[in-house]
Amino acid sequence: MNIEMIMKRDAKACSENDTLNRAAQLMWENACGCVPVVDNDGRPVGFITDRDICMAAYTQGRPLQTITVSTSMAHRVISCRNEDDINIAIKLMCDHGVRRLPVVDEYGRLSGIISLDDLAAEALHKLRGATNQDLTFRLGEAFLSVCSRRSRPGHQRPR
Repeated sequence: MNIEMIMKRDAKACSENDTLNRAAQLMWENACGCVPVVDNDGRPVGFITDRDICMAAYTQGRPLQTITVSTSMAHRVISCRNEDDINIAIKLMCDHGVRRLPVVDEYGRLSGIISLDDLAAEALHKLRGATNQDLTFRLGEAFLSVCSRRSRPGHQRPR
């Protein structure tokens, strides 16, 4: 199954020059905990989460409207393509310890986002009267991989 079939197509994004206030506003208005950061051509150049925003506010001690996204975003972008199989997304999530991936088109422009939540919802869909056991197993591996990376003492999130 291709990622394009289950990804969220209406992913909101911000730019590196936007303020953290704008990124937080996008997350609030769209009930999401992250937004990809894109360049002028719509290509992902980073990723920012609600946690990144909170930690920036705490460590910098400044109002969100005075801090730019570029100072707080993850600069390393792990993404997948529309036509990739969902197993590629799961492998990328496991290998890099991330819960969400920007999805890009053939030109590298943002076309959506896929998360562990999307994969979990797909795993619950009935497959000839039963749940998709293979996807459920792979998803369990992905959750364990992501969680174990975050629980290691001294582990730093890739930037």
